[in-house]
Parts: sequence; structure tokens; C-alpha cells
Amino acid sequence: MAATGTEPTPRIGPPLTGGEREMLRAYLDFHRATLAWKCDGLTDEELRRQSSPPSTLSLLGLVRHMAEVERHWFRRTLGGADVPHLWSDKHDFQAAYDVSGSTRAEAFAAWEAEVEHSRAVEEAAESLDVTAHVEKWEEDASLRMLMLHMIHEYARHNGHADFLREAVDGVTGA
Repeated sequence: MAATGTEPTPRIGPPLTGGEREMLRAYLDFHRATLAWKCDGLTDEELRRQSSPPSTLSLLGLVRHMAEVERHWFRRTLGGADVPHLWSDKHDFQAAYDVSGSTRAEAFAAWEAEVEHSRAVEEAAESLDVTAHVEKWEEDASLRMLMLHMIHEYARHNGHADFLREAVDGVTGA
């Protein structure tokens, strides 16, 4: 998914018409590709840079966080897998933001693996109406809702990535 050299991550715009599931998949994949694209061409040091003080966010932290988010919603919540957090033994989602010593290779490998697991869980679901219990919401939610939530999560963090990338090297773009 992510380009490691100078060629950019391919991003295909979502369709303007189509079935509901096809469109949800396409928008989620577009936002996944956008996060990777925002990281294209940067060194590990640049990806770790907390470029918008006083915020401690970094592009690499966002990639690690989204790996954790993918893992949580698709593998744990929808798939029912009992898997630990990637970067915390205390179930701390915030630990993903601590990128000291982290590398592009480590973060992207984890994120890309979780995206593949997410796709497999989603594809195996009979329909968008399949539900799973969401503890923090104290009720069940459909796959449709989880996919919309993930699109929202990526869109919000891609906005952060826009600012972080511009502060690192001046590159802008949607």
C-alpha cells in the first residue's frame, strides 16, 4: 500500500455511484491510501517529528494509531479475536503515539497487516447488517456503522496528517 521510494502511493478516487458496500470499501481504502500518501518520501526521522507544537502528534504516530484502530474495530470487535494491543500491554491506545525508536518499516508493516486483516474480516461478513457488541457504546453496532466510523476516523486523522506534513517539509495537497 505505502510507497517506500520516490514514487507516490496510488490513490484511486472513490466511485460516485455503486452499491453501498462497494462505496464504503472504496472510501475506506481511499482514506487508507491518503494516510500512506501523506508519509511518502519522508525519512524515519521526519515521520517521527512532532512538527506542530505543542501537539506531540507525528505522522508515524498516526500510522501506528491507525494500525491499533484497525485491529480494534475489525479483529477484536467484529471478528471477536482475542489479540493484544500492538504497542501496549495495558490496553492503552495512546501508546501508539510514542514513536521513539519506531521506524517506517515497523509501523507500516503493522498497519498494512492490520488493514489486510480488516479487509478479510469485512469480506467474510455476510452483510453490512452483521452486528457486534461495542463495549464502549454499550450496544451492538452493524458492520455498516463500523465502516462509517473507520472512514470518519481516517478522515479526521488525515486532516491532522495534512498539517503535520506541511510543517515537516511544506508539502500540501488533498
